[in-house]
Amino acid sequence: MHLIFDGHDYQYAAEQMLFTLFPGEKPVYGQPDNAQDTLRLSLREGTQYLTATALLTRGGKRTRGQCRVSRHALPDDPEQAEQLRRRIVKMAFYRAGVAAIGKEPPWGAMTGVRPVKVPTKAMQCGATLRQADALLRDAYRVSPPRRALAIACAGESLRAQAQLSARDISLYIGIPFCPTRCTYCSFVSADVQRSLQLVTPFLEALHTEIAQAGNLLRTLGHTVRTVYIGGGTPTTLSATQLDALLGCIAEKIDLSRCTEYTVEAGRPDTITAEKLRVLHSHGVGRVSVNPQSMSDTVLAAMGRAHRSEDVRRAFARARESGIPCVNMDVIAGLPTDTVAGFAHTMEQILALAPENITVHTLALKKGADLLRTQVQLLAGADVAHMLDSAWACLSAAAYSPYYLYRQKYMSGSFENVGWTKDGFQSLYNLCMMEELHTVLALGGGGVTKLVDNGHIFRVINPKYPYEYIGTSPNFNGKWARIAAFYAGKGEPSLYGLSDSGN
Repeated sequence: MHLIFDGHDYQYAAEQMLFTLFPGEKPVYGQPDNAQDTLRLSLREGTQYLTATALLTRGGKRTRGQCRVSRHALPDDPEQAEQLRRRIVKMAFYRAGVAAIGKEPPWGAMTGVRPVKVPTKAMQCGATLRQADALLRDAYRVSPPRRALAIACAGESLRAQAQLSARDISLYIGIPFCPTRCTYCSFVSADVQRSLQLVTPFLEALHTEIAQAGNLLRTLGHTVRTVYIGGGTPTTLSATQLDALLGCIAEKIDLSRCTEYTVEAGRPDTITAEKLRVLHSHGVGRVSVNPQSMSDTVLAAMGRAHRSEDVRRAFARARESGIPCVNMDVIAGLPTDTVAGFAHTMEQILALAPENITVHTLALKKGADLLRTQVQLLAGADVAHMLDSAWACLSAAAYSPYYLYRQKYMSGSFENVGWTKDGFQSLYNLCMMEELHTVLALGGGGVTKLVDNGHIFRVINPKYPYEYIGTSPNFNGKWARIAAFYAGKGEPSLYGLSDSGN
């Protein structure tokens, strides 16, 4: 779709709404011809009102949307005033888009990956549950089921925040290796069969970074509250390599305040009894065994080497290891899956009774092999049926939603939701997704998020294993930027940090 702006340059805001209303469409800039789908988005500031108007031409149909506010409502703070301008521009686009498609999306006009932040902030400022619900309904047009979901997760976010001290941080360690690459995956991860020679030097570099991180944390006086080792697939490493890695973490970093230790085992074909014994011996209390589907046909179509029986075998090993919390991931909307097939997957997962179940919606990500194929994807209505049935059976089995997030290009413009049995909420997931405190990230592609008074600043590690290896042993620039942030010296941009805003 061609986007044309008049009186503003809110490109990002317009693109967010485009992805929300028309998943899969891409923005195009430049003068279109008369046959092309076009959005003309204008902003006028008169003496009494600010008025945004959207004129949308799509598939030969023309629709119009408008939103305006009184100039008296414009905040004195320049940043807040810009936020209001962006918001009315997005709402004008939303109204034109809804008129074009004839229905409102499940999350209404809400964009961004963290919808829970809206009710959370409202409740922090004293809003009641009813007032938070009204905000989502009236300002963002969110559907009743999604409003209830967001408010439930906001409550979990507030409870998690109350557990944290000012000196707590979380630690993330990225292992960018997998046994094979899934068709839907866009993560930077190396097929270990083709990059075996990189594993040892990568781990050597990681051990160096862990030691330096431990020194920095001691200097700053911060303590690690949660540890999460993800990827990739960390259990692609051998038992010996895992033992050495976890031993290095314990030796170099103070874990005396750590209350949650997760290793994302993930792929059932990488999980062995020996590796689980190693994890348990180092105090790991949470692992993932992620089937994504329990249909062998769907697993084959997505490029997975394991089958449903391997999932059951890996889950049994996790139970036998004594690790108390197991998470399992499923994905709604996978190619070749059906509504009945997904329901069968949920039935089999619930029969295993893991402590956490994460229900993802398929997202078409840049770099994923799936985008380069001509495979037929499920309709949004089918994905909606899958999610509705999952919610019903999870609720009936005494699971509750506790965190959620959204992504671009999601089937049906839905969401990913973490469900949990009572008492097994993952504090790391809440801290990461709701940006409750700093997450220090080590390893390949690790993105450190430094949290300060509602602002998020990022320090990003090299993505690819060979680039990461080349950075070691000189991570000094990273530590200097982080130390400067905590010292409050100067503007973050001067230290190579990226400000993501509120």
